[in-house]
Amino acid sequence: MVIETLKLENFRNYEALDLSLDAGTNIFFGDNAQGKTNILESVYLCGTTKSHKGARDRDMIRFDREEAHICMELRKHAGLYKIDMHLRKSKAKGIAINGVPIRRAAELLGIGNFVFFSPEDLGIIKNGPGQRRRFMDLELCQLSKVYLSHLSNYNKILNQRNRLLKDAAWHPEYMDTLDIWDAQMARYGRQVIEEREAFVERLGEIIRPVHEKLTGSRERICLRYESDTPGPELEERIRRMRERDLRMKTTQCGPHRDDLAFLVNDVDIRKFGSQGQQRTAALSLKLAEIELVKQEIRDNPVLLLDDVLSELDRNRQHYLLDSIKEIQTLITCTGIDDFVKNQFEINRVFRVVNGTVSEKLPQ
Repeated sequence: MVIETLKLENFRNYEALDLSLDAGTNIFFGDNAQGKTNILESVYLCGTTKSHKGARDRDMIRFDREEAHICMELRKHAGLYKIDMHLRKSKAKGIAINGVPIRRAAELLGIGNFVFFSPEDLGIIKNGPGQRRRFMDLELCQLSKVYLSHLSNYNKILNQRNRLLKDAAWHPEYMDTLDIWDAQMARYGRQVIEEREAFVERLGEIIRPVHEKLTGSRERICLRYESDTPGPELEERIRRMRERDLRMKTTQCGPHRDDLAFLVNDVDIRKFGSQGQQRTAALSLKLAEIELVKQEIRDNPVLLLDDVLSELDRNRQHYLLDSIKEIQTLITCTGIDDFVKNQFEINRVFRVVNGTVSEKLPQ
């Protein structure tokens, strides 16, 4: 799959932008805080309905404007898809596919697949479990509308149950409804756990040879899904934990508390790995994610690299760029000297200055 064009209107610091992209490597370079990352964010948002930063719609609209517009043309084997997205400060976003408005944002998922890799992702190993759950959920929601439905239902029920736990002291009659919410939460929670476990198992098979190549076969990596409570036991444990939940006024067990473990040579590198090991594992994870998407959709995803090359040493830069030659890639960086010096293939180069983009000839 390939993004052919991208148009922005009043998005972040862009008043208007109209880009034609190459099917290969597209580089956006310039000083910091000029708007390079905003281009990648708009692509990811238009393809997945979510900002990679978790930003709210209203915060992505240009200052002093009420609406923003993103239009992206995406070509796949099945044909050309035109995705129009309107962000509005006072209402939910509006989305149309090939000119036809969709009723639910979830209908957009699956049309495109995008892998985002930023310097923050290099900390995915050492940061908290919330970031690792977000990694799993963002990829699974792109790959499976069934998972998206299960996760959405689980989160809605979890939020409702937490409100009941907070209000129960003032409204004892709410306690009569907890059994119903517990059963529903366990039902969807089991499905979320099962689908995450299957995802981690497949990803683990792909990441092992990638990581061995990156480390010269010195290290063997293993992924392990750590469930707070095994799926079959979830409903019973939710009920056992109810008194504690009422005291804490929040739900203490379920897949919203699960984690993803990274073991290198049987050592948990979340806690005991060096910075180098953690960065190598994060790179291996993203390369494995790309390969998993290719296998699932039988097509290439679009890769978004946000100033990540500057965080990698020369060998890892070469490995990453050699691994993505057949994938459309959008790269942000502060300069292109390293690409030229190392003779990396560059198809299109854009200079970004304060919300304006001009194309430069590859050197």
